[in-house]
Amino acid sequence: MAADRSVAVGAFVLGGLALGVAAILLFGGMTLFSRNVRVVAYFPGSVAGLAVGAPVTFRGVQVGSVAGMRVHVALSDLQAVIPVFLDLDPSEITWTQGRLARGGADFRRAVQDGLRAQLVSQSLVTGQVAVDLDFHPGLQAGPELATGAIPEIPTMPSDIQHLKDELIQMNLPALAKQASQTLVSIQHAADTLSGETAPIAQSALQTAAEARTTLQAATVAIRAVQQDAARTLGNIDGLAVAGRGQVLTTGKTLDVVLAQADQLVATLNTAMSPGAPMRGDLEAALRDLAASAASIRQLTRHLERNPTGTLFERSPP
Repeated sequence: MAADRSVAVGAFVLGGLALGVAAILLFGGMTLFSRNVRVVAYFPGSVAGLAVGAPVTFRGVQVGSVAGMRVHVALSDLQAVIPVFLDLDPSEITWTQGRLARGGADFRRAVQDGLRAQLVSQSLVTGQVAVDLDFHPGLQAGPELATGAIPEIPTMPSDIQHLKDELIQMNLPALAKQASQTLVSIQHAADTLSGETAPIAQSALQTAAEARTTLQAATVAIRAVQQDAARTLGNIDGLAVAGRGQVLTTGKTLDVVLAQADQLVATLNTAMSPGAPMRGDLEAALRDLAASAASIRQLTRHLERNPTGTLFERSPP
């Protein structure tokens, strides 16, 4: 009975150990027999929110975890840095010429080409952070601080640290003082402008009142001109009507005159017609006038040739 009891206890213990190993293998990600590659990253600033076991990712893919942290103080200048040890899983990283090896050529080349470690936020609510790896070729690496056989991954400031550095460089107290001085200057300028604009506003009101008076006077004058223009147009209309009547009367008188002229012309035509008595008398008178003109012409020529002979010339007996 005692032997059977010992076998049962031994079997129970072995079963418990088997279940423990299975649980470790299941929940530990099969890392019990895997050989992780340990590297170190030195962060010069605060690592608040970073804890042991925090994930190490590469562009969102978890490739390891944080194995430990400590504080390193340089006695020469009392500058403190925090080395963070990272365990990288070689099975999660595939290199061109094989797997990740501690201090291998591929790892050194990756660091030379810009492999950097950076703290990133996991949750804004809890404040937990993780370590993210990525390539930043344009970022120059600082001096190597790792001692011993543990390879180092250079670090770069987190986005929050970068923002804090920019705020520090901006010198917020000086900006606040300058903004306060600017506000005081603006207030002084506003007060000065208010004092200077009061006379201008009074002058503008006076000018507006004068303009209103001038406008009223101009309105009265325009109304008077409109009345005069209306009367003038009425007079012009009356003159036009009277002129139209005079034109009609003158037209009738002209018709009478033209009729009388036509009668006179007809009478003259009748008097000057061939065989008319008046025409014969007129022709005889014209002949007498022609003879008289000829006699006068002969006398004139004689006087021109002998102006004195006529006076002393005796008439023939």
